[in-house]
Amino acid sequence: MKIVLVLIAIFLSAPALAEEGVITIAVVSQERDPVEPVSPLDRPIRDQGIAGARLGLSDNATTGRFTGQSFTLVERGVGKDGHPEDVIRELARQGIRLVVSDLDASLLLKAASVPEAREMLLINARAPDDALRNESCRANVLHTIPSRAMLADALAQYLMSKRWRRWFLVTGGTSGDRLQADAFRRAAARFGAEIVVEKEWTFKPGHARTDTGHVALQTEIPALTQVADHDVLVVADEANEFGEFLSGRTARPRPVVGTHGLVATGWSPVAEQWGATQLQSRLEKSAGRRMSAVDYAAWAAVRAIGEAAVRSRSIDPAGIASFLRGPDFILSGFKGQGQSFRAWDGQMRQPILIAGPRLLVSVSPQTGYLHRGSELDTLGTDREESGCKL
Repeated sequence: MKIVLVLIAIFLSAPALAEEGVITIAVVSQERDPVEPVSPLDRPIRDQGIAGARLGLSDNATTGRFTGQSFTLVERGVGKDGHPEDVIRELARQGIRLVVSDLDASLLLKAASVPEAREMLLINARAPDDALRNESCRANVLHTIPSRAMLADALAQYLMSKRWRRWFLVTGGTSGDRLQADAFRRAAARFGAEIVVEKEWTFKPGHARTDTGHVALQTEIPALTQVADHDVLVVADEANEFGEFLSGRTARPRPVVGTHGLVATGWSPVAEQWGATQLQSRLEKSAGRRMSAVDYAAWAAVRAIGEAAVRSRSIDPAGIASFLRGPDFILSGFKGQGQSFRAWDGQMRQPILIAGPRLLVSVSPQTGYLHRGSELDTLGTDREESGCKL
């Protein structure tokens, strides 16, 4: 009832649209290899990201009824060896200017760099790469997925609030793992933690859930983690190759944090505060599962477009994009604080959840971390640190 009253108030306080119009949003996804589940409780997710975007469209339709606006979603795919440039050119020919990107960083940069994309707005809902917010930033790209620096800073704030200052960092072998490890090192230096030892994970356990895989892990992990004393084991394993195997097998009884164990994330299936239960249940009803961080980022991207359209009373993509970047834009994102885009790098400032496997543990920024503007800007690259030169 309260939501309906708020929407009616928005409708009565704003000037009427000149005419009804349709706002088209494209979602561009790439084909990815299926990820083998680590646990028998896991199920492969085939619609990650797009499920969140579809839910965002449904929410936009609800608000659009009060303003004479309607929204449509166009879904496009890029093959493993495909060219996002071709998809962008096709969308441009169709007159579509608002795009949600479910692409990895390299493909997103290709998509954003074609001449036809200059008049478009691309909202990144997948790639956490800090370079996209710094030296590789683009004027036509915003980000709803948190950067690796934001996630690392959020976790570091929580660990320092617990006085867990000595970290043992274990890094996987992929490029994403190494970039996340760099973010953890930056966060440690920024907030006063000490990385007492670092190691790289090189063991390949094979079928760890069957045969003798678990026996090999019981030998290898204690040997790997027999190191100088530390408060926490920090894992950088974005590829999900080994992080789940660490808890309960380490040489010392220490918490596992990072990409596994206690994690910092833009969204978690365990979130239920601030109305999150309602958002979770609606995606579960439409997709048959709980919402992931990528789903949330795609939902936030589509909802941000819808919110900007309603608030600006515009169906013009350029007007919507301008409002998104302006000081009056705020998205209610079910995380306790309004979310907006940073002027210097296009990143959506947002609370970061500190989540365990079954329950929410905390939310960053932590109490006591202050900022002259928004406390949310204590997470990630601040204005003075930004390498984004537009």
